[in-house]
Amino acid sequence: MPKAKMPVAVLLALTAGPALAIGVTLWVVNDMVPACVVTEAERLTAPDGEYDLVTFSRACGETPPNIQAALVPPGEEVPFDAASFVSVVEATELTPRWIADGQIEITLPQTGEVLRQDETVADIPVVYR
Repeated sequence: MPKAKMPVAVLLALTAGPALAIGVTLWVVNDMVPACVVTEAERLTAPDGEYDLVTFSRACGETPPNIQAALVPPGEEVPFDAASFVSVVEATELTPRWIADGQIEITLPQTGEVLRQDETVADIPVVYR
């Protein structure tokens, strides 16, 4: 008994159909997830040139106003998923600076909820005022 061949149109429908459905689903889901926007406020290069101390705000959809600080390689953009070592829910300034012995000094605002306040970052002590 000879084997029946599958028509090309049926083969295309069975392979292209699911691929198209998956592609459309990924496109729709991607539009539903808010994109994060990082807005840099200030950048200070470490005295030894190893890091840039960057203050920035991150907006992902309906996030409240915030200010954060992170260390990044010199000259590189702050990635949208950067791990900040200080984070405050308020649109304000942190007034960062490098101080003696390579320490970081951050001035926290009098108002606003502090979500994160690490004592060190990359083995560098952080002093809060």
